[in-house]
Amino acid sequence: MFKNMEWWILISAILLSVVGFVALYSATRENDFGYLRKQIIWFIISLIIMIIIVFIDYDVLLKISPVFYGISILLLIAVLFTKKINGASSWFNIGFFSLQPGEVAKIAVIMFTTWLLVKIQERDKNEINNFFKLMLVMAAVLFPVGLIVLQPDYGTATAYLVAMILMLFISGINKRYIFTAILGIIIALPLLYFFVLPAHAKTRIDVFLNPESDPKGSGYNVLQSKMAIGAGELTGMGLLNGNQTQLGYLSPKTTDFIYSVIGEEMGFIVAGVVIFSYIMLITRSIYIAKTAKDDAGAYIAIGITGVFLFHMTENIGMTMGLLPITGVPLLFVSYGGSSMITSYIFIGLLLNISGKRKKSIFVK
Repeated sequence: MFKNMEWWILISAILLSVVGFVALYSATRENDFGYLRKQIIWFIISLIIMIIIVFIDYDVLLKISPVFYGISILLLIAVLFTKKINGASSWFNIGFFSLQPGEVAKIAVIMFTTWLLVKIQERDKNEINNFFKLMLVMAAVLFPVGLIVLQPDYGTATAYLVAMILMLFISGINKRYIFTAILGIIIALPLLYFFVLPAHAKTRIDVFLNPESDPKGSGYNVLQSKMAIGAGELTGMGLLNGNQTQLGYLSPKTTDFIYSVIGEEMGFIVAGVVIFSYIMLITRSIYIAKTAKDDAGAYIAIGITGVFLFHMTENIGMTMGLLPITGVPLLFVSYGGSSMITSYIFIGLLLNISGKRKKSIFVK
């Protein structure tokens, strides 16, 4: 099992976490490095949980996934009644820890969607093209997505959609559904912009298209982020020496704009290492999906790949002004216990699936 595992995904994840520790060390000097200490604690806890996940047959996890899916739905509903933080009801405050159900529910939704796909395709893989069965799979994802949009957290909701699209794509879905979906998106986007999106979401899109139109207001964060990354040049300004980072112009610099801190203080080389590590993580995850011993393993792996791909693209893209700001964290790097634990559970599942490709240590 250990011989067959894709160790590069674990190496890439740990490398990203280490870079995150260094960035948090510099970004949290003013609060006596409190964020860094908490992040290291969550990192250790995450590794322990990851090891446990590696040794639990993912077939067993699939069988109990409907239970976890139901619990996740209840949490996503309950969190809507909590006190808003920065305009969103996305967290449960539990002592010194804030639980974000939208993050941890990613695991349950991917596993439950996999369970549904496998059940539907038990006798005939083409059953996924049955309209009502396809709608059932989509509803399983779109229902929690709708609850997350109500928080509102559009970035996290989009991560679910990307995972679902990739899972459906490799399930053998008919091309007519793909073309219909693309056409629907093209028609829906302008309608969503003019009639559905709230004012703050429209503002983010407008600022993305022209941040200089409001440099002291809505465009402030992205302009400061681009200045920070540009100022870092090749080797960076040095830890604790970044102007935008240390003078408080980047906000929030421990989560959404952690990549800007890396670019300013560690430079293009380290920022490039972060992107390379993500590319390694994503490509090896795709390879695991391709070589999995069964469809269930392939669906889980490609769903996880979708989450990794979206978070990397959106977070790094928004810090460079290439994509709208959505508040999506850079997984493994940004501060946050919920995202750290969820990310390493994903790594545990990928190691589990890759370890079972040739021979299994699990007794059936």
